[in-house]
Amino acid sequence: MNLTLEKRPRLTEAGVLYSMGIVLILVGIPIIVIAVIVLSMRSAGKSKIGGGGAVIIGPIPIIFGTDKKSLKTIISLSLALTILLISVLVIRYWLLA
Repeated sequence: MNLTLEKRPRLTEAGVLYSMGIVLILVGIPIIVIAVIVLSMRSAGKSKIGGGGAVIIGPIPIIFGTDKKSLKTIISLSLALTILLISVLVIRYWLLA
């Protein structure tokens, strides 16, 4: 038995992943609240409201919206998020292989 091998924490340990998830939730909630407040103050005098959203399942986004401007914004954000997800997966594969 080789005793010189040291035990180091792996990126796939459950505790690390749970902590990352909780941190992302705690960071995301204030961002959503601030965005809703800013958008409601910005559109207080306007009557035209548009919106859109994306549901990302794996690397595939499903996009919906009410007008072309919001759809273009959601498509660009979904594309950036998909590219980020694929690059993180590839980098993680290279580091752990």
